[in-house]
Amino acid sequence: MARTVPLAVLALAALAAPGLAAAPGCDSPAHRWCSSRDVAAACQVESRCPSLPRPAAAPVELSLYYESLCPACREFLVLKLFPTWLLLPEEMLNITLVPYGNAQERNISGKLDFECQHGPEECLGNMMEACLMHEAQNFSTYFPVIFCLESGSSVTKNLEAQCLQIYAPEVDSGRIAACVQGDTGVALMHHNAQVTEALDPPHQYVPWITVNGKHTDELQAQAEASLLGLVCHLYQ
Repeated sequence: MARTVPLAVLALAALAAPGLAAAPGCDSPAHRWCSSRDVAAACQVESRCPSLPRPAAAPVELSLYYESLCPACREFLVLKLFPTWLLLPEEMLNITLVPYGNAQERNISGKLDFECQHGPEECLGNMMEACLMHEAQNFSTYFPVIFCLESGSSVTKNLEAQCLQIYAPEVDSGRIAACVQGDTGVALMHHNAQVTEALDPPHQYVPWITVNGKHTDELQAQAEASLLGLVCHLYQ
């Protein structure tokens, strides 16, 4: 019974055939041309090297512009975004959270102030979540905490006693409180205000979803109907 010759070996044999000239800039011998993608590219033989690994695809970039007390925002984050993030490999989906939404930034006697759609408690919730992201840094650390806050009975009262203790006990609640009460929290909210106001097209409601930097009514509807399906469709 004849032995099956691996396709990669056949490719190497073809590459090493007498008379096959190296491409300009190729310093490697023919038997090394398929040893790596860089070498194959330099020798202009990538199409003849079937064993080369394909380059990793870029993750789908999803940004959520939301308000901490907005019912529709909480529903999307808790029931669609968080489960999708849990189900997908890390390299497939990159999420950016921007808690601000329909808030208004005001300059009162040289001091920035914020007015939120659902009142002062929502402004507090927005700033708490912004400060949490700032202090935790790692998305996989702070997203479960935000999920806990948004799915619980109170966004603003469950941080230290419940959500941090369960999902991120290593994060210092005192630093988050200092951020909320100090200039850092104001600066973070000012940044979120600028990012939200720079949206093109301008946001008209919340939650406002962009996918790979774009927002359309169709993308918004697809994300709300089947976010998992949309990400799997877009990931190349």
